[in-house]
Amino acid sequence: MEEKKKLRQQEDSFEGFGNSFVVSEEQKLDWNDMFGIMTLPLRIRKVDLFQKLPSNLRGIIEAYSNEIKSLAMIIVCQLAKALRIDENEMRELFSDGVQSIRMNYYPPCPEPHKTIGFSPHSDADALTILFQLDETEGLQVRKDDIWVPIKPLPNALIVNIGDMMEVNNNFS
Repeated sequence: MEEKKKLRQQEDSFEGFGNSFVVSEEQKLDWNDMFGIMTLPLRIRKVDLFQKLPSNLRGIIEAYSNEIKSLAMIIVCQLAKALRIDENEMRELFSDGVQSIRMNYYPPCPEPHKTIGFSPHSDADALTILFQLDETEGLQVRKDDIWVPIKPLPNALIVNIGDMMEVNNNFS
């Protein structure tokens, strides 16, 4: 609990420990704990928050961020090919892109019928690369106005094309 307090979210930021998307005191909160941090580019990283993390976690976040950035660029370039967009333009457009990591934990709830793990939403970014830690189902995608559960696959990543990529595609 002491670690959470040390890393708690500030009012003006989603970064740190807390519950994201808090807009008002009256809103119903999702039943989850989350930790979020901007990872890349380095110039936007909150150094004070990053330095409060255990050193082994900092190293893991550094390595993971760089690997995910490389993967994201491969995906973006493949999307460019599929959409018949110049790969170099896409690479340039996303090369200095903002990257963050968010870790969600959904603790057991005494009244699960009254809660939701995470409210329905769309991802505003270009790409979301998601890793589900275990076989617990919960992620859903909306297809033809129906919410469809995504069955987790062991050691698999899920790639979600976000709103920014859809807007970018509409203008190409």
